[in-house]
Amino acid sequence: MSTAGPAIRVKDLHKEFLLSHSGIASLKSLVLQWKRPSLEHLHVLRGISFEVAHSECVGIVGRNGAGKSTLLSLMARIYKPTSGSVEISGRVAPLLELGAGFHVDLTGLENIFVNGMILGISRKELEKRLDAIVEFSELYNHIDSPVRTYSSGMNARLGFAIAVHVDADVLLVDEVLAVGDYEFREKCQRKIDDLKAEGRTIVMVSHSGDDVERLSDRCIWLQNGRIEREGDPKEVLEAYVTESTNELASQREEAMTPTNEAECEAGPTS
Repeated sequence: MSTAGPAIRVKDLHKEFLLSHSGIASLKSLVLQWKRPSLEHLHVLRGISFEVAHSECVGIVGRNGAGKSTLLSLMARIYKPTSGSVEISGRVAPLLELGAGFHVDLTGLENIFVNGMILGISRKELEKRLDAIVEFSELYNHIDSPVRTYSSGMNARLGFAIAVHVDADVLLVDEVLAVGDYEFREKCQRKIDDLKAEGRTIVMVSHSGDDVERLSDRCIWLQNGRIEREGDPKEVLEAYVTESTNELASQREEAMTPTNEAECEAGPTS
């Protein structure tokens, strides 16, 4: 793989979803339908541009709905952009909704081969890595059972184990360090540390400021579908936390403020 140019180039990226409100399930729905259009344009990303260098780890932070997961899904080719472009150099391993692509009627072993080949690994190479994948997942006694018998934690274990053993150049990580039990989360964190030390390019979305500050070389703060700030992780996180804290305090103050003069004069009731 050539290292000329950035590992990831995101240029003027826009993503818009079209939401339909035409379904009428009740009289209440019918009444509400008169008050809003049948189709709604939801602008999730509004002209995002940035680059990620080879071997760089970039953390993405922002509130729910800011566009973080949508951005990673566009980078993973799960969605197509409304406009703009995403260019990625090398093999990509998306650690997004772990296990979401498993076929429930296939065994864990069979899903390793299916998912590995989707990620671009030949059957011969997967056979070489099979023991390491099963060992990492710790699903020795369940690997020949259908995935429909797995818990969500078991699905996450297998999904993570596959993704980190395909020798990807770029890893897209969306909150996967928060899944599973404590010991497995610690194991995942150590593996991400190892991959970073090996020089893999990583883009991670996390609500954990500690993880972002510890792992990231640079941090991007998304707000309302735009880049609010980017740079040193500690500085960006401090600005993000301060803004979030101030807004929460403002919302609480508004909630406690009487809505009109009559409420102020009414006083306590007996």
